[in-house]
Amino acid sequence: MIRTEKIKEVKECVKAWKKEGKTIGLVPTMGYLHEGHASLIKKAREENDIVIVSDFVNPIQFGPKEDLATYPRDFEADCALCESIGADLIFHPEPEEMYAPDFCTHVGVATLSEHLCGARRPVHFNGVCTVVTKLFMISQADRAYFGQKDAQQLAIVRRMVRDLNYNIEIIGCPIVREEDGLAKSSRNTYLNPMERKAAVVLHQALTEAEAKIRAGETDAAEVRRIISNIIEDEPLARIDYVEVVDWNELQPIEKIDGPVLVAIAVFIGKVRLIDNFIVE
Repeated sequence: MIRTEKIKEVKECVKAWKKEGKTIGLVPTMGYLHEGHASLIKKAREENDIVIVSDFVNPIQFGPKEDLATYPRDFEADCALCESIGADLIFHPEPEEMYAPDFCTHVGVATLSEHLCGARRPVHFNGVCTVVTKLFMISQADRAYFGQKDAQQLAIVRRMVRDLNYNIEIIGCPIVREEDGLAKSSRNTYLNPMERKAAVVLHQALTEAEAKIRAGETDAAEVRRIISNIIEDEPLARIDYVEVVDWNELQPIEKIDGPVLVAIAVFIGKVRLIDNFIVE
């Protein structure tokens, strides 16, 4: 497996692979890889001749009071995981490699970023779209793989690719969970033992709500109430948002009569966790 911090070296590899007619799958990550990331890399391995994993904590998607400095990192462990699955290249640039001192170009998707995490993290999705655009250009990938846990991100990237006619296919992959249902996340490492035990309330609340919808519940307010009541019974939990939105446009709805995303963000202690489910 090739390790590189340089855009030029990635491009040289890509040029050679493309000349040989090989397909390329890209898995964009911020590192500290876990089983969720592994599932994306495995999917990319199954569907492409070459797999590139980016391992980059992207500074421009963090707000001034967010956890950029403390975001967990373990590059050697990331390399070991990627190599064990069969990735061909891991791209681990420094911020200075990705962003020149006078960098001033950004990409954003307006409507889909207005609610959910976008309302709480105003710079986040412009940062995501910008770095993903750069990674698409650098890797010249045929397919890119994103997890459903970040459902808003998945929807926004898909819309960006459609609207701007990027020559790449976006593959969404299912949420990978712990045995007790907690969605895999790098931020789970911030939880102390009591908080970790309490965090399962997110999955419990969503499971109950999904069962109600599949049984015929169409009132979005009732779905929000079910979720909120379960979470509020956990003393260590504090709701950031509970939303029911149209899955295509990510706009709040009151009646469930089409594809829907039910998404939540909850603080467990000081740790903000997200989770969701989609009903097509």
